[in-house]
Amino acid sequence: MFQCFGHVLYILCQVITSLGECMPGIPEVLYKLTEHPCPLCRVRCHYEMSSLSASFVQIAFSDIQFHESCGGGSFGSVYRARWISQDKEVAVKKLLKIETEAEILSVLSHKNIIQFYGAILEAPNYGIVTEYAAGGSLYDYLSSDESEEMDMTQIMTWAADIAKGMHYLHSEAPVRVIHRDLKSRNVVLTADKVLKICDFGASRFHSHTTHMSLVGTFPWMAPEVIQSLPVSETCDTYSYGVVLWEMLTREIPFKGLEGLQVAWLVVEKHERLTIPSSCPASFAELMRKCWATDPKERPMFKQILMTLETMCNDSQLPGQCNSFLHNKAEWRGEIEATLERLKRLERDLSTKEQELKEREQRLETWERRLMERSAPPVSRQVQPMPT
Repeated sequence: MFQCFGHVLYILCQVITSLGECMPGIPEVLYKLTEHPCPLCRVRCHYEMSSLSASFVQIAFSDIQFHESCGGGSFGSVYRARWISQDKEVAVKKLLKIETEAEILSVLSHKNIIQFYGAILEAPNYGIVTEYAAGGSLYDYLSSDESEEMDMTQIMTWAADIAKGMHYLHSEAPVRVIHRDLKSRNVVLTADKVLKICDFGASRFHSHTTHMSLVGTFPWMAPEVIQSLPVSETCDTYSYGVVLWEMLTREIPFKGLEGLQVAWLVVEKHERLTIPSSCPASFAELMRKCWATDPKERPMFKQILMTLETMCNDSQLPGQCNSFLHNKAEWRGEIEATLERLKRLERDLSTKEQELKEREQRLETWERRLMERSAPPVSRQVQPMPT
């Protein structure tokens, strides 16, 4: 009946998939089963990720009662809603079509990753249904007055929350995932202030491709992502360093600069966010390592977690960090001064580009006149080339 044991596993996977919603740990079991080599023909029977679409719950559009918009994710708007049949408050991301995000979320299970409930597959009302994080995004929290009360304990807890979620994606999930759009808007707070990583619209399975298209938001993007070069997991490390900077400074990265200006400054001028001189050395060193130009020099999240643990055991760090956080007026000027310098640099570049463009136009005019005058074979004195 079956050609090989691999085919038996395929059928078994189909059964397990149908039970995936009610059996914890099923994604991990499924992944291990599908990697099992057939003992008869020695052919590895791979269960393609596209087949996992059957593993998530399909939710009827009519079963969702929409409320207010609570932000925009990559490629879609997000709404607070009620899953009527389950009497559950949820978040729904409306999409033009379902691509890889549902597949990715369906195999993930971690306390610092947004919980996936299912997908709406009724055209044109496509959507992804996840848990609702009542605390909103980390970006919004850092812009609020409440964030002024943050201390080192809060920052270390949240830095670890994000690092644990990212370490899971890179090293512990059934299929390794590169998020590639990690930023404070894509980290949300639950009611009890636990951070969860969300919005996997720009994510990719690591095994599918290491060449990324231009996605994400420039201030958080690693140089190789901006340039659409092949990437590794450490492109997320770069973004993590920016989020850590946001938590420490409660400032907007490269505020006042346009996206393409930031891209040029990061890639061509090797500029990075300003780390105030009074920032505790251990935090400064960690951020600089995250922002290394060479991706291979950036730490993996396992190393980052170890670094955070070492920092937690430093008895002097809490005093240094809290002093830094509560004396923002003293060092904010350093960030503003850098922004002004970068704006001048960009303005100077624009001026030089305009000068070069005008020079090129003069050269074209001179060349055209030269060609016109040299048409008859008559010796003429050529006018000097304009400068």
